[in-house]
Amino acid sequence: QVQLVESGGGLVQPGGSLRLSCVASGNIFKTQVMGWYRQAPGKQRELVAEITSLNNPTYADDDVRGRFTISRDDSKNMVYLQMHNLKPEDTDVYYCNARNLVVSRYEYWGQGTQVIVSA
Repeated sequence: QVQLVESGGGLVQPGGSLRLSCVASGNIFKTQVMGWYRQAPGKQRELVAEITSLNNPTYADDDVRGRFTISRDDSKNMVYLQMHNLKPEDTDVYYCNARNLVVSRYEYWGQGTQVIVSA
């Protein structure tokens, strides 16, 4: 019912920047919150940042808050994650997420985009 497609991942040197993009289509009226998650091999998927339909952002921790910025453009049905000063530990698959605040079954995921931070 909702499709999410990520782009913008790739290989970058430590200290570099990337901007991840996610475009949503389908019954997007069922969702209010969009976010970015990341998952390392053998570990659970974890929240990086999310943003509400009222444009209120939440970041996972102080490190993320200091280096990353989440934003959304509802006129284009898109959410972005601007990442600066990337570190090798940021190497993960990053996933776009959209969810409903009340009905938990209205939650959707993209296929993911790979970010590799390496010299």
